[in-house]
Amino acid sequence: MAVRQRLAAAVAAALLASGLTACDGGAATPPAPSGTPTPTSASPTGPAKPTDRSPHGVLLSAQLAMQTARRAKVSYRLGPDAGAGPLFWLPKTALQVKRSTPAEAEQLIVVDTVAYQGGDAATAARQGGRHWERFSVPPGPDGHREIPYAGLIDLLNPVEALAAATADGVEAQFVGEEKFEDSTVEHYRVGTNAERYAAAQTQLSQTRRDGLRTALAPGGSATLTLDLWLNDKDQLVKLQRTGTGDGGRADDSVLYSDFAGTLSVQAPAEADAVDVGTRTVSPLAR
Repeated sequence: MAVRQRLAAAVAAALLASGLTACDGGAATPPAPSGTPTPTSASPTGPAKPTDRSPHGVLLSAQLAMQTARRAKVSYRLGPDAGAGPLFWLPKTALQVKRSTPAEAEQLIVVDTVAYQGGDAATAARQGGRHWERFSVPPGPDGHREIPYAGLIDLLNPVEALAAATADGVEAQFVGEEKFEDSTVEHYRVGTNAERYAAAQTQLSQTRRDGLRTALAPGGSATLTLDLWLNDKDQLVKLQRTGTGDGGRADDSVLYSDFAGTLSVQAPAEADAVDVGTRTVSPLAR
């Protein structure tokens, strides 16, 4: 894979300017439930890659590349839960997942601070013919209303994974070039732990950081390994997290594709949804 020349200052300046914001549900007034995040450009032009092609420098470039992309199609396996669909991590959070494993509902849609689940015959039978249940998460003591299924989104968000991979004191290594689908990708590996991974997410609320740490540490695992595969644009195409603790083994994988494409997350028709108020969603959301 050819070495690409970029200005190292571009990465540092862009990361400083953006503040590494990812999925934060406490932003301004949420959009109408039927709103759809609309891309401003199908193929945004990012800054040049840095000249620092050390493992740490490459992962910093990947972090910037994924911030620039803002959205992708994800296909994931998180423990017993698996599914696929579009994910938006910037400028607002949106997710539409169709699950491929048994779950409470076949589909899940999140548009900022409003969520819908259902889309199946079982929900329609339970709700008098309406296929979707609409809900939000109760506001906290400070009035902050969190994103429903924030725990799931935090496990899928590529910017969060790369923030953890580039945190102070974390060492990265280049494993080598490998074939992935029809392309050659670069494989990097990072050793960290759940505490450090969660602490790197300074843009998240403490509640979300606590939930993320718990999700990544089965039984309080002391170590966590991140394997990251990058394409020739330094975009993250595959993420794998593994770790072992007293209570079990973490083994998650997420595939990313269709970066910055014409993806959309569409809320269901209001006539086909019933408002079920608020729900407290497990931080693990698995």
